[in-house]
Amino acid sequence: MIRPKPLKKGDKIGLIGTSSPTSQDRIEPSIKAMEELGFKVILGESTRAYHGFLSGSDELRAKDINNMFEDKSIKGIFAIRGGYGATRLLDMLDYDMIKKNPKVFAGYSDVTALHNVFNEKCKLITFHTPMASTEFYKGVDDYTMNYFKQNIFSDKPLGILKNPISQEIKTLVSGKANGKLVGGNLSLIASSMGTPYELDTKGNILFLEEVDEYPYRIDRLLLQLKQCGKFKDAAGIIFGALTNCEPKEGENNLTLIEIFEELIKPENKPTMYNLICGHCIPTMSIPLGAKVKINTENNEILVL
Repeated sequence: MIRPKPLKKGDKIGLIGTSSPTSQDRIEPSIKAMEELGFKVILGESTRAYHGFLSGSDELRAKDINNMFEDKSIKGIFAIRGGYGATRLLDMLDYDMIKKNPKVFAGYSDVTALHNVFNEKCKLITFHTPMASTEFYKGVDDYTMNYFKQNIFSDKPLGILKNPISQEIKTLVSGKANGKLVGGNLSLIASSMGTPYELDTKGNILFLEEVDEYPYRIDRLLLQLKQCGKFKDAAGIIFGALTNCEPKEGENNLTLIEIFEELIKPENKPTMYNLICGHCIPTMSIPLGAKVKINTENNEILVL
């Protein structure tokens, strides 16, 4: 795997719209937030574009990605927000060129589709991080900012991942495992099944997070991955934040833990949950494609 050169103050970074359109009143605060980190911001055309529920046409969004990877003066590329639409771009990206121009690529949620192809096709470590018009435009807490900076400004391994105080990482299935960290948003991972961009979990540590899905939908998405052999193939599993994944009041339901017990535990793979990473604040940033080791004896996740 290729670890991109860490960013430094004064670097040019590109802000792009990979998915849903950005509220225009958030663009200037987003730019300001990135400038306060010390960056010179190059704004992609896609950040101001609208095409229905997309941040501009597929061609425009793909062109922004390709152009910013090809531009030697741009040292990092940040998705300005998530939403929907990144998967539509996968046939339009120049993977050979991107592999030859490794640079920091950051975002999360719908951006999972891009993380996975860059990890697999370009052998590029990418960064699952908060985004400019989703979190940074209004300011973030010290925990969130510190993890973000550790990922993008340094090439040193993160070491042991530590949740905020009082939020314990928990164990579902005991054991030890190591492998490449892959994954991201559960819905995006499930939607890749059966496509040329299907996530490969063989020998890897699978990370999953989600937001605003009822428990039965979480069950359905996990069952799809289970029936595709993705848990069987994985060396281990880490669940991040499952935010607002609660049943409607008064409905008969299984809890998320009951779903894990029924679908995940029988796979007998070292499994941990409640990593504070995903659609939550505070949130951790993590390097997808990096080697990690998990040890449930002390609820430890170590980035190597």
